[in-house]
Amino acid sequence: MPGRTGPAAPIRYDGIMDGRSLDDLPRRGAFRLRGLEMTRIETFTDAAFAFAVTLLVISIDHVPTSLDELERVLREIPAFAISFMLLALFWWGHHTWSQRYGLHDGVSIALSLLLVFLVLCYVYPLRFLFGTFMNWITDGWASPAASSSEGRNLDRIFVIYGVGYAAMSGCICALNLHAWRLREVLQLDERELVSAGVELRAWAINGGVALLSIALALLGPETDFGLPGWVYLLLAVLLPLDIKRTQRSLRE
Repeated sequence: MPGRTGPAAPIRYDGIMDGRSLDDLPRRGAFRLRGLEMTRIETFTDAAFAFAVTLLVISIDHVPTSLDELERVLREIPAFAISFMLLALFWWGHHTWSQRYGLHDGVSIALSLLLVFLVLCYVYPLRFLFGTFMNWITDGWASPAASSSEGRNLDRIFVIYGVGYAAMSGCICALNLHAWRLREVLQLDERELVSAGVELRAWAINGGVALLSIALALLGPETDFGLPGWVYLLLAVLLPLDIKRTQRSLRE
């Protein structure tokens, strides 16, 4: 536990985070931002995400040399956009965690490196999966380079996707759980504790829905409409419900 000489004494987190007085830190929402100064691991993580996006872009075989080739490339944009948004979601999760807590201890570094590893491993599978999915739902118009025959293997595709989604969600959930366990060291106030709980549960829900999708793909009946993929729409219901439940409990 950090020692304090007074209400405005500088706070040092014993090798976990170096900081100023908590009262001097800027806020974003409920949180005092303890990690505004980027650590080397955060810089490395940001660079890895940027590299992953670059790999998504350069997966195109060559620069178009005709109008037909250009049109084919443009029809790859929907799959690229979904892949990009997914990577951005996980980048934002790590960025938010970094700014809120500013942790750079061994556990935080190990989990951040694991997230980088998972992201880089899933760059090409993501592009393949979303390319196949967009080709299937648009009857070949989008992502024409993808094999339409792979649409018959949607269950296998969603198993691969679900494993990656669950692993990356679990990684960010573990980062937030690590910060939660250090809540006394970080001196989280009541508002921060509530917000930290919401963030932790959000990533747990993301991982849980991915595991449900995997279970349906492996154990459920074979369907022609990709039920394991549509399961992710549950996130649009479960996440707002958790926030509303938290808000209601705060009012009581």
